[in-house]
Amino acid sequence: MSKVKENDTVRVHYTGKLVTGEVFDSSLEREPLEVTLGEGSLIPGFEKGLIDMVVEEKKTITIPKEEAYGEIRRELFQELGKDQLPEDITPEVGMGLVARGEDGRERQLRVAEVRDTTIVIDANHPLAGQDLVFDLELVEIK
Repeated sequence: MSKVKENDTVRVHYTGKLVTGEVFDSSLEREPLEVTLGEGSLIPGFEKGLIDMVVEEKKTITIPKEEAYGEIRRELFQELGKDQLPEDITPEVGMGLVARGEDGRERQLRVAEVRDTTIVIDANHPLAGQDLVFDLELVEIK
């Protein structure tokens, strides 16, 4: 029976959870994720978890934050004046914002703190600093 190896293209169903059990993403209500290993499109721990799986195999893996989205990086917090926001936005802690860089790429941000005249934004990935748990089911090796 064929096993997943580096550079294979696979289709996999997954459910991603925090260690508390809270689900943050799942493919079960949609098409399986199709990805080619080794292209860097997956977090390292997810890709490692797929290696050596066989079609129809199910397993649960725990990915330490170092192999997921890393530690929370303090340098990715920035204070901005509220006057830099569009007038129709009332910032609240946890609110998502999108910023466009000089290269035209969009970056997801989160409001971490609201002060009198400023806000603190966080450019870390929302799952940074967290160990993750994934339930995996290998659907196909292409």
